Amino acid sequence: MSCKLQITLNGDSHEVAGPLTVIDLLAQLDIDSRRVAVEHNLIVLKRDTFATTMVKEGDAVEIVNFVGGG
Repeated sequence: MSCKLQITLNGDSHEVAGPLTVIDLLAQLDIDSRRVAVEHNLIVLKRDTFATTMVKEGDAVEIVNFVGGG
């Protein structure tokens, strides 16, 4: 059963289809999970928890992309 969730994504209000995990959210946003750091409700997540951490109504998610350079 799918529903709409209102979350805060990188400081902005964002509606997503749920229920979903962090890895599902990244997939919906077309973001490569290997190239980002994710903070969920003020907790920086380890990559191996992306598939088990549930995103719920009202949650705050910050996604930071790694950028290479020299």
